Amino acid sequence: MSTRSHERPIEDEIVRDFKVNLSYGKYLHLDQILSAQHPVSTPVHHDELLFILQHQTSELWLKLILHELREVQRRLAADELRPALKGLARVKHIQHCLTEQWSVLATLTPTEYAEFRSFLGTSSGFQSYQYRAIEFTLGNKDRQMLPVFDHDPAAQAMLTEALERPSVYDEFLRLLARRGHEVPVTILERDVTEGYRMHPELVPVFVNIYEHAEQHWEAYEACEEFVDLEENFQYWRFRHLKTVERTIGYKRGTGGSSGVAFLRRALDLTFFPELYAVRTEIGVPGGNDAP
Repeated sequence: MSTRSHERPIEDEIVRDFKVNLSYGKYLHLDQILSAQHPVSTPVHHDELLFILQHQTSELWLKLILHELREVQRRLAADELRPALKGLARVKHIQHCLTEQWSVLATLTPTEYAEFRSFLGTSSGFQSYQYRAIEFTLGNKDRQMLPVFDHDPAAQAMLTEALERPSVYDEFLRLLARRGHEVPVTILERDVTEGYRMHPELVPVFVNIYEHAEQHWEAYEACEEFVDLEENFQYWRFRHLKTVERTIGYKRGTGGSSGVAFLRRALDLTFFPELYAVRTEIGVPGGNDAP
């Protein structure tokens, strides 16, 4: 017979008095966070809390991604590639958390969601200004998004700042140029408020980096980090699409979009087109042989 105790004594050194000491709840402002869920369905539907928490949690992760990407921008601008790579690696782990969250929301059946969906009105994930700021920061900029946030000056200011600032990819290309890679001047001097588009003349620069990786290891590693980041973004978009499809089928989105069809078109968007185009050129006879 086991004589092991099923109790764990509280050690004497564990702090118990929080009249002066900082507590876990106060540090994290849990009173505010845990009281920020306000279902709008009448009567309140059990599954609406899941729906609210899913999106609130996602917004917290998006906030951290923005925080990390801004630091990556700063590090790249300062020629600090290694710390920038650490930041990109952290973003990739956050992306995995975001993508896996869709499996929780996918437990919401069409019947369950239909019982409170009408109460959401015109609110929609399309209106997530943090998501838009991340897209802008990665280079997928669209000035047409700004009027969507006319009602929220702070959100609009955030997006305007991201629109006018060089993207993470812009900063990376500038760093490559400073390190001697022949990035075309027209790309370095482009209007950074415009969404990034494919520049075929940049592909040979990446062919050289990939085919001489031992000479350009940090740049080579950064290229692969960027590809990982974009793939993760696409996985997130795909899981979003499939979750919406299994939950509401082909209904229009609450914010007025075409729903699944609109989300599917997002799968064609790319942040770093040359990093995919280079794969077709690597190893092709007669290709780039520059040292």
